[in-house]
Amino acid sequence: MAFFSRKPKGPFIKTSEMTMHWDTEDPFIFVSHHEDDYPHGNAQMAPPLQEISGRNLGRDYKKTFGFRMYNGKVVPGFPMHAHWGYETITLPQTGYVDHSDCEGNTGRFGFGDVQWVSAPGFYEHCEMYPLVDQEGRNPNDITQIMIALPLEKKNLPESSVNTVWKEEMPYFETEGCRVQVICGEYNGKSVWSPSTHTWADKSHSVRILRIELDPSGKFEVGPADPKVNRNLYFVSGDKAKVMGFEVIWNLHMKIDPGATVDIENGSEKSVFWLLEGEPIGQKMSMFGPILLGTDQEVRDALQTIRLEEFKRWPWDVIDRVNPVDSGRFLLRSDGTRETPPE
Repeated sequence: MAFFSRKPKGPFIKTSEMTMHWDTEDPFIFVSHHEDDYPHGNAQMAPPLQEISGRNLGRDYKKTFGFRMYNGKVVPGFPMHAHWGYETITLPQTGYVDHSDCEGNTGRFGFGDVQWVSAPGFYEHCEMYPLVDQEGRNPNDITQIMIALPLEKKNLPESSVNTVWKEEMPYFETEGCRVQVICGEYNGKSVWSPSTHTWADKSHSVRILRIELDPSGKFEVGPADPKVNRNLYFVSGDKAKVMGFEVIWNLHMKIDPGATVDIENGSEKSVFWLLEGEPIGQKMSMFGPILLGTDQEVRDALQTIRLEEFKRWPWDVIDRVNPVDSGRFLLRSDGTRETPPE
């Protein structure tokens, strides 16, 4: 859901200031961006006890000593929780995520890998941030994007979990500019959601780019499909010129899809994200982790979660992490193991 400023700014349709949770438009329903500077990890891959004492563990969103524990009580992150009715894209640009789910899949990804989780129906997983480095600090930079599924794709039984390793993703570098293509077409190459059920495919013109600019670096992308919602996020840096208009970081800009988007960076290294996609345009109801067609469906789903969440969880703990030396991998419930290409 988008909450924009009332007045347009420069060449933009609407603008808003950014928080940890970004304003989004259909088909995107939610984006969160986490940056934390975690200390060295102990034997449990957790912060030293003296740095987490006194926190509201289980719901720690206050940045104390440079980091948050989120919903974790030992390892930072998000213990067992449900998803229902949407697809989730997770990119840890820095740091690791340990993932386990109700279907018996588990793995670790990070440092530029992208995980896609499509959950048309009741699905549970945990996402923990293990502090693998036990001598130095463990900074992270994690962005999570949620894309709605249309009504006809909700409540289907097939969830899917896939990791696209950094080595497999389109990545473009020119002087002063690096572009990571998470989804869509750019510069003659394309990548789409690997999920069984998705809206993030070519027919819906979904595009997600992470743009990193050096001082004075430049980026340009031409007009998009006129049907899409197009939004640019100035995530970090200082100042830049976007479409000839000077902006400061922490700004979200809604842009006409027919325009050419050009960025000329200022004196500090900057990061932008571009999110585009054809809107689904269907009325939906959302509460907590559930996005379905009606309020009654959401209430019924909440009751199902209350009754079934622990029965369906196959692991001994709800905040599971993998061994410290696991490396990057995805181990599926059928025993298939996937790792990055050599």
